[in-house]
Amino acid sequence: MNGENIEARARALMERLDREAEAGGYHLNPDPEMTLDLCRGLVRNADRYGYVSCPCRLAFGNKETDLDIICPCDYRDPDLTEYGACYCALYVSREIKTGKKQASSIPERRPPPDQRVKPADQSVTGKIKVWRCRVCGYLCARESPPDVCPVCKAKKERFEPFLLSG
Repeated sequence: MNGENIEARARALMERLDREAEAGGYHLNPDPEMTLDLCRGLVRNADRYGYVSCPCRLAFGNKETDLDIICPCDYRDPDLTEYGACYCALYVSREIKTGKKQASSIPERRPPPDQRVKPADQSVTGKIKVWRCRVCGYLCARESPPDVCPVCKAKKERFEPFLLSG
């Protein structure tokens, strides 16, 4: 692909990601040049692999192997919760977006290939927590609730652990 085409596609991707992020309670990095550069990497990876793998991680070129790093990656939310930004810093917390906090270095969470658990291998024995938004009932399965409910925009404190009765 030529450079002009990549540039136009990266700008379009950045605009789409920004709309989707804000609608879902997320925020893109406020540095437009950095964000655009990350979007260029996503476009190049889409051309190279057929999917938008994280531009800051080594992709294997096999979609099933790389499912965990297709943007937004599996590690985005835990990184946002713990560090205020995802590994590549495409997504940031409200505090970083508004300049109240600075982004810092984020350690790699992605385990080596031989230590990854495939989704089909996970049991439903309580290894993953499920959170329920008390306002709208939205459910999510992750270590901690999202900062903002993607459905009704309620804050994190409006979530409660969801327990199945039976």
